[in-house]
Amino acid sequence: MNPTIGPDSGTAPTSRRLDGRTAVVTGAGSGIGLATVRRFAAEGAHVVCVDVDAESGAKAAAEAGGLFVQADVTDEDAVRGVFAQAVQEYGRLDIAFNNAGISPPEDDSILTTGLDAWRRVQEVNLTSVYLCCKYAIPHMLARGKGSIINTASFVAVMGAATSQISYSASKGGVLAMSRELGVQFAREGVRVNALCPGPVNTPLLQELFAKDPERAARRLVHIPLGRFAEPEEIAAAVAFLASDDSSFMTANTFLVDGGISGAYVTPQ
Repeated sequence: MNPTIGPDSGTAPTSRRLDGRTAVVTGAGSGIGLATVRRFAAEGAHVVCVDVDAESGAKAAAEAGGLFVQADVTDEDAVRGVFAQAVQEYGRLDIAFNNAGISPPEDDSILTTGLDAWRRVQEVNLTSVYLCCKYAIPHMLARGKGSIINTASFVAVMGAATSQISYSASKGGVLAMSRELGVQFAREGVRVNALCPGPVNTPLLQELFAKDPERAARRLVHIPLGRFAEPEEIAAAVAFLASDDSSFMTANTFLVDGGISGAYVTPQ
C-alpha cells in the first residue's frame, strides 16, 4: 500500500463543457464543494456558491468570479431564495450540486448517539438535499433540461462497524431519494444522480481522524488504492455528472471510492 501515489494536482481540465451554464454549489466554502467550485469555473460555468460560513463562501465565489449566497440549507425559505437568486442573476439554472453536510463526533454508535445529534445530522445531510431538489427542479423543468448531483457516500451502500449511525442513514436517504427523482423526472429532461465518494482528504475528515489515528488507519486499510481521495478527484466526477458527457445517466449510484465497495481483501 503506497499512500503517496495520487493524482497530478497540477492537471487542469482541458475542456469547457459547462460554458455559459449556471451551477449552484452548496457547502461551497471548503472540501469537495470548494474543489467543485473551482472545477466548474474552469469549465466555463457561472457558479453560485452557497455556504453558511460567510468568509469561506465569499472567498470561493470571488475565486470563481461567481455569486456568493449565505444560507442555512436547512431553512426552506433560504433554500428557495438561493435558486431564485441564481436564476435572477444568470437567467437560468442548469446544475445543482447539493453537497452540504456534517459529520459531528456526537454521531457515533446507535448505542451512544443522542436524539438531538441524530436529528441535526438528518436535517443538514438529508432534509437540505430534499429542499434543494424541491426548489431546483422547477427551474430546470421550465427549461426542459438540468443535472442534479446529490452527495451521498459509499456508506450508503455498505455497513461499517465504526459507525456514524445518523450520517450513514442520512446518506442512504440521499441515495434513495436521488434514485426516485432521477426516474420521476427523466422524461422531462432533468437528470438526478447520487455521488458516492469514499473517504476524502477534506477538513471534515482530517478533523474526524486527527482525534483518533487508530480509527483512521482501520479505515485506510480497506481502500484498495491505499489512500484517501483528494477533493479534486471528486470534483472531476461531479463535473462529469454535470456535463453532457453523462447525458444517458440518471438515477445512478456513482461510486468514486478507491475500490472500497468492490473489495474483499485489499493488497498488502
